[in-house]
Amino acid sequence: MGIPESSYHYHIKVMKKDNPDQALEELIQSIFDEHNGNYGYRRIHLELRNQGYQINHKKVQRIMQKLGLKVTKFCRKSRKYSSYKGPVGKVAPNRINRRFHTIVSHQKLTTDITELKCLGGAKLYLNPIMDLFNSEILSFGISTRPNLQLVLEPLVETLEIIKDAKYRTTLHSDQGWHSQHKNWVGLLKENNVFQSMSRKGNCLDNSPMENFFGLLKQEIYHGEALCTYEELKGKIEDYIDYYNHKRIKKKLAGKSPVQYRLHTSQLVA
Repeated sequence: MGIPESSYHYHIKVMKKDNPDQALEELIQSIFDEHNGNYGYRRIHLELRNQGYQINHKKVQRIMQKLGLKVTKFCRKSRKYSSYKGPVGKVAPNRINRRFHTIVSHQKLTTDITELKCLGGAKLYLNPIMDLFNSEILSFGISTRPNLQLVLEPLVETLEIIKDAKYRTTLHSDQGWHSQHKNWVGLLKENNVFQSMSRKGNCLDNSPMENFFGLLKQEIYHGEALCTYEELKGKIEDYIDYYNHKRIKKKLAGKSPVQYRLHTSQLVA
């Protein structure tokens, strides 16, 4: 073979040697598969830490490179839905003013609407309401049309959730006609909720919700074949449940939104 005999025996010995990272590699592979290839090495490292493994993030990165595990999905720009139809009511001040952080649950909420295409030219409209404390989606509406019911039903559901909030709640949105509608404004006033609005045409004033839409589209929509309205509706419902209960975030100490809320409530108690 043209190599020294000692080298030959060395390589044979290495080939027969057990892989000390076999169990870890299998676990990393299972986590990657469980999250549909959306977890990179940083998030997998956090998940391993949550499971009690003390391991350096660089080792996780090396193992993922060895196994060929790489997040390949990408986020494409899609047309942003705009519900602005001019002044149809009173525009509220920007009370949030990009101060998205809060250490109190249900103190600051935000909402928006996004549009997704379905098979056969149909469209789906999604309206979630998010708690900025832990990025949890408290409620959401899905419809074939961006009508008033799309936003009022999640609002009523959210108002029931936050009725015992420790501090007065502020709900942030854009200046769309839904947010200026007398029914929307009236519900907020009846429930003692402050209304806040982004400046016209400024998506950075509601970046947490824009980030959520970007994640959702990257992980279950972009790069996938168009499906029917009902199929896409089911995928979104499943994704929001997954996002709230299982998808961990670095800013939430490696916990999912619901896990973080439960953990912090136990600390307060």
